[in-house]
Parts: sequence; structure tokens; C-alpha cells
Amino acid sequence: MSLETVVEDIRDEARARAKEIRAEGDERAEEIVAEAERDAEEIRSERKREVERTIEQEREQRLSSANLEAKQKRLEARRDVLGDVREAAEREVAAIDGDRRERLTHELIEATAAEFDEDAAVQIYGRADDAQLLTSLLAEYDSLAHAGEYDCLGGVVAESKQSRIRVNNTFDSVLDDVWEDNLKEASARLFEQ
Repeated sequence: MSLETVVEDIRDEARARAKEIRAEGDERAEEIVAEAERDAEEIRSERKREVERTIEQEREQRLSSANLEAKQKRLEARRDVLGDVREAAEREVAAIDGDRRERLTHELIEATAAEFDEDAAVQIYGRADDAQLLTSLLAEYDSLAHAGEYDCLGGVVAESKQSRIRVNNTFDSVLDDVWEDNLKEASARLFEQ
């Protein structure tokens, strides 16, 4: 065997080994590329799921926000309507006149007088427009005296300096009580669904 043959055999062997290494490298490169593509696909899928979740969350938040805003506007509208009803009721109460006003005012004075001792000097205040009516009705009581004006729809406010008691028997206070007691029912009737 000649040196040339040995060199040629070594070269052939080296070429075969290089070819084998190249094939292994190509195979490994293909594995790495395939793995990278799988990883990239997983990342794209995960990102897509995240984007879909984010979109769904934002949609739910916007829907929830819109529902809350609509509910607030309905409540605001209901408050406005109830406010209008309350104002109308106050106008009706303030407009009570004649014998009916006299009878109601007398009943409130009676209820007020019952709150004080008989010998207590009680000062009675009422609506400016009712001054003459109050003076007339209070004439039958020894311990009650008209003392001036009170900003109200009608009725009386009484004070006694001796007993430090103040009684509010105004039409306003009666309306407040009736309003509070019947607000739920009035609301249900106005806003039946």
C-alpha cells in the first residue's frame, strides 16, 4: 500500500466523517428549528389567548360600566320624579285653606298642648300667612301664646322656656313622616316594572 493510497483512504474517511457530521448537524439544526417553531407557535397561541382574555375582560368591564351608568341614570331619574312628586305634595299642603286648614291647625295645636304641663308658658310659632288664624285658635288656651313666624307650610312649632321642650307639629313634619312611611310604596307604584 502506498502512501498515496493511505492518504486517499484518510481523505475518504475524513470526507465520509465530514459528510456524517454535516448530516448530523443538519439533522440537529432541523430539530432546533422545529423546536423553535413549536415554541414560537406556543408563544403565538398563548399571546392570542391572552389577547382574547384581555378583550373579553375589557368587554365585560365596559358592559358592566354601561350597566352601572344606566342604573345610576335610572336612579337619578327616579329621584327627580320623586322630588317632583314631593314638591307637588308640598304645594298641595301649602294650598290647604279655609275650614280644612283651620281644623288641621287646631288638631296640631291640641296635640302640641298635650306635650306640655298645663301651667307651662308655651310660645307658638307658625307660618306668617297663618298669624291671624293662630291668634284666633290660641285664644282658647291660657298657657299658649302666638310668638311669631316660623318658615313652614302650616301647623305650629311650640317652645317652653321652663321645660326646655320644643315640639314641631308643622304640616312639614307630618308630611315628612307620611313621606318616609310611604316612600317605598309610592316608588313601587310610580316605577312598576
